[in-house]
Amino acid sequence: MAKFIILEGSEGAGKSTNLQFIADWLQQQSQQVLTTREPGGTEIGEAIRGILLDTRFTEMTPETELLLMFAARNQHIQQKIRPALEAGQWVISDRFTDASYAYQGGARGLPFERIEQIEQWVQQGFQPDLVFVFDLPVEVGMERVRQRGAATDRFEQEQMAFFERVRQAYLLRAAQHPERYCVLDASQPLAVVQQQIVERLQQLMDSQ
Repeated sequence: MAKFIILEGSEGAGKSTNLQFIADWLQQQSQQVLTTREPGGTEIGEAIRGILLDTRFTEMTPETELLLMFAARNQHIQQKIRPALEAGQWVISDRFTDASYAYQGGARGLPFERIEQIEQWVQQGFQPDLVFVFDLPVEVGMERVRQRGAATDRFEQEQMAFFERVRQAYLLRAAQHPERYCVLDASQPLAVVQQQIVERLQQLMDSQ
């Protein structure tokens, strides 16, 4: 049975590298895999992503940001994620709803209850099967972002305290729902992190 897997974490935590690793590993296990991302994943979602990351929009309110995130997410679920799962494909996404709790909730200060109301309306109880949280000290993650040398987006330009709140919100979510989350110490060597990923994926496959 196809599963829905999410990769979450602060900037520079290694989500992109490990998303491809997970996809490759699952394909080696003869699984069909779809990789995607949020915000984005669809033509409409990618257009919304462009607005959300644009450094010109410094006046965007937290509420607008949250609603745009869920607008993109709704399109993503309806157009891409659910059809793929129904067709027997495993879906692996770089971020999903936990990112809204971490960024718009923990970091921007919107009440979790408000986010949950929108989540229930959009998702109707639809949840991922497994969430990997790539955790590491904020200063380590931001140094990795700087080393990329690429231009920073609207989120990456935030202050360290912002990302510390993001990190704490992720850890809180994982502590509240331990059966669905796997917190990984992303400051470890990549090979160690990926061995832990494989162990958790094997558990998920064995539970089917």
